[in-house]
Amino acid sequence: MSNRLSMEHSPYLLQHGSNPVDWRPWGPEVFEEAKRFDKPVFLSVGYSTCHWCHVMAHESFEDEAVARAINAAFLPVKVDREERPDVDAVYMAACVAMNGSGGWPLTVLLTPEQKPFWAGTYLPKERLLHLVNEADRLWREDRAGVLRAGEALTAHLRQEARDQSGAPSRELVQRAVGQLARSFDKRWGGFGPAPKFPTPHNLIFLLRHARLTGDGHAREMALETLDTMYRGGLFDHVGGGFSRYSTDERWLVPHFEKMLYDNALLALAYTEAFQHTRRPLYEQAVRRTLDYVLRELSGPQGGFCCGQDADSDGVEGKYYTLAPDELAQVLGGEDGDRFRRWYGITPSGNFEGKSIPNLLGTADFDREPEGMAALRERVYTYRLGRTVLHRDDKVLTAWNGLALAALARAGLALDEPRYLDAAHRTAQFLASRLTAPDGRLLARWRDGDAAHPGKLDDYAFYAYGLLELYGASFDPVYLACAVELAEGLLELFFDRERGGFYPYASDGEQLLTRTKEAYDGAMPSGNSVAALVLSRLSRLTGEGRWREAAKLQLSWLAGAARDYPAGHSFAMLTLEEELWPAAELVAIAQDVPKELKAFLRETPCAELTVLVKTPDSAGMLAALAPFVKDYPIPERGARYYLCQNGTCAQPVETVTELKLLFAKCGQMSKNGQNENHPV
Repeated sequence: MSNRLSMEHSPYLLQHGSNPVDWRPWGPEVFEEAKRFDKPVFLSVGYSTCHWCHVMAHESFEDEAVARAINAAFLPVKVDREERPDVDAVYMAACVAMNGSGGWPLTVLLTPEQKPFWAGTYLPKERLLHLVNEADRLWREDRAGVLRAGEALTAHLRQEARDQSGAPSRELVQRAVGQLARSFDKRWGGFGPAPKFPTPHNLIFLLRHARLTGDGHAREMALETLDTMYRGGLFDHVGGGFSRYSTDERWLVPHFEKMLYDNALLALAYTEAFQHTRRPLYEQAVRRTLDYVLRELSGPQGGFCCGQDADSDGVEGKYYTLAPDELAQVLGGEDGDRFRRWYGITPSGNFEGKSIPNLLGTADFDREPEGMAALRERVYTYRLGRTVLHRDDKVLTAWNGLALAALARAGLALDEPRYLDAAHRTAQFLASRLTAPDGRLLARWRDGDAAHPGKLDDYAFYAYGLLELYGASFDPVYLACAVELAEGLLELFFDRERGGFYPYASDGEQLLTRTKEAYDGAMPSGNSVAALVLSRLSRLTGEGRWREAAKLQLSWLAGAARDYPAGHSFAMLTLEEELWPAAELVAIAQDVPKELKAFLRETPCAELTVLVKTPDSAGMLAALAPFVKDYPIPERGARYYLCQNGTCAQPVETVTELKLLFAKCGQMSKNGQNENHPV
């Protein structure tokens, strides 16, 4: 038996293609059919690597009795939240409004007009059957009451928080730091109680704030969290990479699914920490995270897949846990004991009778014993053959934009050509496979099929990745592509009167609501990343249109973040680049100076934007950044022009002189000079 999902490309939808539930994919024809048959819609939203989605599928959606009840009373619709984040966002907001919280699997009952009248998350089989039967009874016996509930909830969702522009200020940034400090777990790192999410942009924000202001506590919070996350079971010490979140306060027991976006953002955070501290542990964390991404998430034709499941053979975490007797078989007695002691593998275990490898009990965790890497490889090979993880192999534009940023930043910071090569390949894949002939982005690619119009996150995250790649390679093609995407952002998503970007395009499918989202959750919001793109383009190009758009967007974000700026940490990153004295560097040479790249590796300064003009890039840069058109190119050597807040120093010809100039800029920043940077 198969249903209409069996013809889809999404791995999540295909997982449900043989359910007895008569699932349909989301589309306007579903709601036309619902009106024609006078039935409500049963909407189920999840994703391929979601543990509780699997549980609900096995308990309920594969059950004939449950399927008969759903099919009789509803038109059932399945949505992959990763393919359709716009649909997910609308109905997750309904779930949060009704229950105070949300999650996946998301279950929502809708009228044929797409209006929600009930929303919840995972439901055991008996509760789901009760819900279906009771909703069916109410639809037949109290239709007016159901419709009133749908109208009321829809009206609430459509009452978009009144746009309030704010004044971007250092005080707002400082309040964000203070709010994070109040929720900081002094013993285990992280913020708030379990479950704990990594939220890497919080940590990047704190590290940059510490560098700009000398705030030692901000630095301590970030580094302690990075240390404990790496030491715990959140990090896969055998195969590399991080799981999605920790179920406990110690970062020991993760929810085992691994996602591309988490690992890209965490690679950025550990790269930032390495640049600030030069500590080898952080370099190792970056390398083992990105090597995991390259090894296990690379798609067969380019791009990176979404993630890997928490379950194998239907058991959560089975793939990752180990027992002492297994290690003895794989490594032998002596090596098995060494591995067991280093990674805390005990007879009693720490998760369902087995052990999640971790370093929480290891005092000198920075100093890995000689030969441990080789033992890890042997255990990794054994683990691969023991059981198999499902991989969601669709390629998402937005998440690949984050991977592009991480690879480019790490490639420069670690002087690692492999990562830069991967970044170039990712950019090429997105340009060739996920860009339509008219230049519009598409959101998802799988098995040769690109689909779904690009959303805000697709444009913003991809443009951010391209700017990072330009800053690592200085190939003007990437800057030109970022400009094109930013033009698309303004044309398709921007509220030119009040600021803020809408989640889907003005000419796209119009859903129940079109509310701007500003909160930076597990991923930064598209609005925050778009603000960073506009801000950096304004400084890279000197073009007034980007400055005006950035000014309006930052005022909107300041208003949105007014009550809880700690929940908008990526937006705070952008405010810091604007509110503390920023610097612009133009390097002119026959080729990209190697000494310049060495200087940038040693200088963690996000508010420094760099243009490099060479004979090969001069023509393209003249169109993108007209102010550099008349800068003469020396016949040999290089010339460096460093400017800050509209004032330029005399050009210098060596990186040694450049370092002295830049040090003065940094001192101005810490002393609070030029505070009134024009936002």
